[in-house]
Amino acid sequence: MHSNAKGRLGSARLAFQAILLLRLEKCPFIFTRSAVMERMITEASEEGEEKCSVVLPDIPGGAKTFELVAKFCYGMKLELTASNVVHLRCAAEHLEMTEEHGEGNLIMKTDNFLNQVVLKSWKDSLKALQTCDDLVSYADELNITKRCIESLVIKASTDPNLFGWPIMEHGGPLQSPGGSLLWNGISTGARPKNLSSDWWYEDVTVLSFALYKRLISVMESRGIKPEIIAGSLSFYAKRYLPGLNRRRGITESSSNLSAIGPAALPSEVEQKSLVEDIDRLLPMQKSLVSTKFLFGLLRTGVILQVSPSCISNLERRIGMQLDEATLEDLLLPNLCHSTETLYNVDCVQRILEHFLVMDQATGGASPCSEDNGELIGSPSLTPITMAAKLIDGYLAEVAPDINLKLPKFQALAAAVPDFARPLDDGLYRAIDIYLKSHPWLAESDKEQLCRLMDCQKLSLEACTHAAQNERLPLRIVVQVLFFEQLQLRTSIAGCFLVSENLEGSRQLRSGFGGPAEGGWDTAVKENQVLKIGMDSMRMRVSELEKECSEMRQEIEKLGQAKSSSVWTKKFGFKIKSQMCSAEEKSVSQNNGTSTGKIEKLKERRGKHKKNSSLDG
Repeated sequence: MHSNAKGRLGSARLAFQAILLLRLEKCPFIFTRSAVMERMITEASEEGEEKCSVVLPDIPGGAKTFELVAKFCYGMKLELTASNVVHLRCAAEHLEMTEEHGEGNLIMKTDNFLNQVVLKSWKDSLKALQTCDDLVSYADELNITKRCIESLVIKASTDPNLFGWPIMEHGGPLQSPGGSLLWNGISTGARPKNLSSDWWYEDVTVLSFALYKRLISVMESRGIKPEIIAGSLSFYAKRYLPGLNRRRGITESSSNLSAIGPAALPSEVEQKSLVEDIDRLLPMQKSLVSTKFLFGLLRTGVILQVSPSCISNLERRIGMQLDEATLEDLLLPNLCHSTETLYNVDCVQRILEHFLVMDQATGGASPCSEDNGELIGSPSLTPITMAAKLIDGYLAEVAPDINLKLPKFQALAAAVPDFARPLDDGLYRAIDIYLKSHPWLAESDKEQLCRLMDCQKLSLEACTHAAQNERLPLRIVVQVLFFEQLQLRTSIAGCFLVSENLEGSRQLRSGFGGPAEGGWDTAVKENQVLKIGMDSMRMRVSELEKECSEMRQEIEKLGQAKSSSVWTKKFGFKIKSQMCSAEEKSVSQNNGTSTGKIEKLKERRGKHKKNSSLDG
């Protein structure tokens, strides 16, 4: 090329500041390659000036792209790449560089490169799609964006182990057409490592969210599995929403953000829009993404003040899989200035309500339901039982908050159905913590709170602890003692039955020759241990019966006729002497009348303190 041509190209780059101003004296090559330039130069020449000025204010790709176009027009070698082919194709279309103005013109060359090179490669298709961000209207008009997206969708939906291109483009070795590895063009016979279906998750995070949304939409229309789409959305969100990485490990979080750097993080307005769009794109199905991720989205959405519909949708998604959550997930901070509680209890209650509605809609069986006398399912594995255990743990965590009002605590505790709790130990623990943190509650409020738990569903350990718990109302303590006695009687009856069965089995075996002498020695020792346990339990029952009898007599002395009716309403049973009768007559004969008052009752409860295993 002549030196004057090089000088004209240099002046073209310098002149492109506010507008593209190209000063040309003679430009036969551009004149013949571009119809637009031909018309503009002809019009400028007709004005009679020696030098013509051509203004191109809106050429796609700007000055850098026009320089490449000019080099092509002057016959210089033009290197097409995935990073510049979209800009050049749009610029060629804008300048009308068709075959009518020269064979092998720029439109045909860029089209052939797109079809034969770029769209056949995952990596090149992704790079080309990235460049469409700069000139979306031109790329959409020429269907370049659509073609790149379809190329990516086809490759992402195809099993990566069937072809060599994923391995080759992700830093792995080349493949032969048969699938074996190549070394210097020679087949080694080895097979490449299999790739999972999520191999493309990280690659597409380089796209802007506008292009990423279009990619996901096309994937949905092509029938890609919802769990794959949800996994990609989760990966994308974790990269651009720093709030989702705060509860993760330092190493994992830093490695995720290192690729994009702090400058690439979106603004708060963009993050807010991102949360709302991800909520709209996520399929409304259970367990597509982790519950921890959904809680992270909800927490981030509350901080960014996303729309109420987005918050409601996220709460509904979490409610669908509440049984998969952890206690740490539920501890959502309360960011509302109208309330003073530390945690957002209202949000958790709404999530629980969504879970109960979903469980009822799916026909979740009650863990206590029976079919022909047999228990349906295992209570420890029932989703609603797991959710109830989680809520009881949450109640125990929020109970120390002195600003947590009694109605709100009661409402959340009562929202769990009775059948969902095989035992009420967790609920009792939460109630005890609340009573300890709110000592100013009236006696009537304490009784109302304690009615949430069923004393018959307390374990023996919990009963022993409750029997000496001074924070509980006296009526509740008496009820706990009564049911504790019933449990002990049932346990002793079971022990007697086991002992009789062992004895009968020993006699039966001895009648038929029986086992060796050493085996019977072991059985005798086990029987002795069992009898010692039975004696201990019998003494415990005797003590409780004696105390129950004394309490009954004290109540009869202090109470009147109408108070007796109140007790019947409160507990739903009458304390009869038959219930407190001992199995041995000697125990009942030694039960004298007590001369102490209610204060003495509390002192006597202290003698069982050594049997307590729960911390009040």
